[in-house]
Amino acid sequence: MKKTPLLLLPGTLCNEELWKPQIDALQELAISHVPDLSKIDTIKGLAVDVLEKAPKQFALAGLSLGGIVALEIMRLAPERVLKLALIDTNPFLPTEKQQAGWQEVLTSDLSADFAVKMTEKLISSLFHIEQQDDPELQETLYRMAASVGTDGYINQLKAVKSREEQTTILSAIQCPTIIVVGKQDTVCPPSMSEYLHEQIAHSELHLIDQAAHLPTLEQPVIVNELMKKWLSN
Repeated sequence: MKKTPLLLLPGTLCNEELWKPQIDALQELAISHVPDLSKIDTIKGLAVDVLEKAPKQFALAGLSLGGIVALEIMRLAPERVLKLALIDTNPFLPTEKQQAGWQEVLTSDLSADFAVKMTEKLISSLFHIEQQDDPELQETLYRMAASVGTDGYINQLKAVKSREEQTTILSAIQCPTIIVVGKQDTVCPPSMSEYLHEQIAHSELHLIDQAAHLPTLEQPVIVNELMKKWLSN
């Protein structure tokens, strides 16, 4: 069986570990690659960088920040994307509250370990309440944050802070699309994914229970099966 090139775009403060369960589960179907989304401070710049290094055509999956970059790729080069998966993705402009919070972070005195410290504060919003004390999940988050680093986190905040409206491109997406969201996600609530599903033709919506913002780690078996079906069809 010919394997599909698969780009897996991680969220803020995340790297390839976010997708490790899927990389392992999909290895018979896909040749997976996880781009680094920490070196450029605009969404368009990140999308262009991914496209420059990508195969001619590929399946594309993104979670949160990765989903925003994936939508920008759909704006720039939809003909290159064979299939699309948007996981816990926000297509809307930042709110004033988000802008103010990010600006406060960007103008504060950031230590070298700030990214890890921020991750400690975010655990309650990233994981379902029953998994927030899971030491393995916590350590995975801390490793990813340390890998991205404070400079990478600043780039990511600047990118999401200055992002453009993406709702206008949704109706033009024609490739087979799955939309996945944790039912208990408060960062990108299910209503956002429901909107994506309403606007994108040929899309399927999957709400995952007992999951918040990082279902690839919280409920990997379910996500793996959804992505296997997505790639196989």
